[in-house]
Amino acid sequence: MNTFKIILASQSPRRQELLKSLNYTFDTVQLNMDESYPAHLKESEITEYLAYQKSRCFGKVEENTVVITADTIVWMNDRALEKPQDANQAKEMLQELSGNFHKVYTSVGFTTRERFQVFTDCSEVHFSEITEQEMDFYIKNNNPFDKAGAYGIQDWIGLAKIDKIKGSYFTIMGFPTHIVYEFLQKLNVYD
Repeated sequence: MNTFKIILASQSPRRQELLKSLNYTFDTVQLNMDESYPAHLKESEITEYLAYQKSRCFGKVEENTVVITADTIVWMNDRALEKPQDANQAKEMLQELSGNFHKVYTSVGFTTRERFQVFTDCSEVHFSEITEQEMDFYIKNNNPFDKAGAYGIQDWIGLAKIDKIKGSYFTIMGFPTHIVYEFLQKLNVYD
């Protein structure tokens, strides 16, 4: 049996929880890198670029090891809604999302000693109208600052205000589990 060591290069508790739920044992590392990207990149080009940059930041990969990197963006009105810097920016994003559809792109990179491969998934999300009171409640009682687009689908606002999704729920959470599982199966990674 071919046993690969898995390293998840992400401190996201959601990604860690989902990989654990797939029944894999793994180590985690935190990458300290600038997550800026060239301005000409659009939609999945951004997440694929950043998943690759995170892989490069990790450095050399040992034999029989796979490093998983990932990046997620919310895409609306021809621009990326990134992690908000403060409550005002979070509220502006939620106002934009309210009553509208947007896309969520997540790219997952897999780096072995031999090569880097990236896979991207896209889901569409629709929010019903969000009142100002609901926005204030969410921002005060949850942590929108570590999430693209200022929301987590698994948080209160997702439970209360998302009325339609097209695609994978887990892609919206930031970790398309079906892609991860399929790739690790091809590597013959077993626990």
